[in-house]
Amino acid sequence: MTINDIAQDSIDESIDQEIESADGSEMYEHFRFVAEKGQTLLRVDKFLVARMEKSSRNRIQQAAEAGCILVNGKAVKSNYRVKPFDIVSIVMDRPRYELEIIPEDIPLDIVYEDKHLLVVNKPAGLVVHPGHGNYHGTLVNALAYHFKDNPDYDVNDPRMGLVHRIDKDTSGLLVVAKTPDAKTALGKQFFNKTTKREYVAVVWGIPTPATGRIEGNIGRSLKDRLQMAVFPTDSEYGKHAVTHYEVIEPLGYVSVVKCRLETGRTHQIRVHMKHIGHPLLCDARYGGDEILRGTTTAKYKQFVANCFGLCPRQALHARTLGFVHPETKEEMFFTAPIPDDMTAMIEKWRNYIPNSQI
Repeated sequence: MTINDIAQDSIDESIDQEIESADGSEMYEHFRFVAEKGQTLLRVDKFLVARMEKSSRNRIQQAAEAGCILVNGKAVKSNYRVKPFDIVSIVMDRPRYELEIIPEDIPLDIVYEDKHLLVVNKPAGLVVHPGHGNYHGTLVNALAYHFKDNPDYDVNDPRMGLVHRIDKDTSGLLVVAKTPDAKTALGKQFFNKTTKREYVAVVWGIPTPATGRIEGNIGRSLKDRLQMAVFPTDSEYGKHAVTHYEVIEPLGYVSVVKCRLETGRTHQIRVHMKHIGHPLLCDARYGGDEILRGTTTAKYKQFVANCFGLCPRQALHARTLGFVHPETKEEMFFTAPIPDDMTAMIEKWRNYIPNSQI
């Protein structure tokens, strides 16, 4: 988010509502303004400058370019003209922090760092942002400790920090902006889908064909709000989503696949792979924690239980991340090795195949 020095006292009405950005990542409404009945047509950037004392018009325009200014729930450009009763929202890529972020000495696996940005390899089990009962022990708390001696970095300032997110139980690469300009530039790349993101997953079964494209709108399930679901591409529900997958190692009843995101919807890989009948192993939310392929013997059931014990979370890892450096304009590309828990589970399946009757 790129709004400059947003102050709490400039809020007319504020709620922490989860919504979806134009590129599909979850966004959170931090500020809301309702145009009065007598509102004359006025550019939205001017409308917001008049209501947010410490925000410059330039920053608001940058926020609009990044898809962070919504009118009646839809992203608009800074030249949109506000009319009576319009609901103007400012959204950010993280929830509102209800409490001050406390620095906590949590180890960080830093892959790269310079004065503009930091790339970190997040372990599975680490929550990214505080909120919803996780106010301590998050990646943001760890970053606050890492930057505690840096006077230019304020962990509570939404103009800097994490540019994107991955789920708590997904491991892998994340980029952190250390300056407002870096976050603006990186945010635009994610918004415009020019970043390169590749994941490795272990799924039930062997997808056919071995290389494919999954397309289907993704939105909140109409039956379970904790899940995402796939809807037809012409449906009024959900947002357009595309995942490209490739089987890189078939292992009998499961396979290792790599997935490239064309869009970035919430739980995209998890829900798309379930949609084609191949949920991620040990993904409790989407049914992958049950035995979906194989035999019914007690020995096999114990084998699968042992695999789940080695990797007790969805088998998903954000392995590669590529983007253009916001300052040098150099193309940056990072790779994080598959973590030990997934590696151990994959190796166990490799050893199982020669001794099975598949």
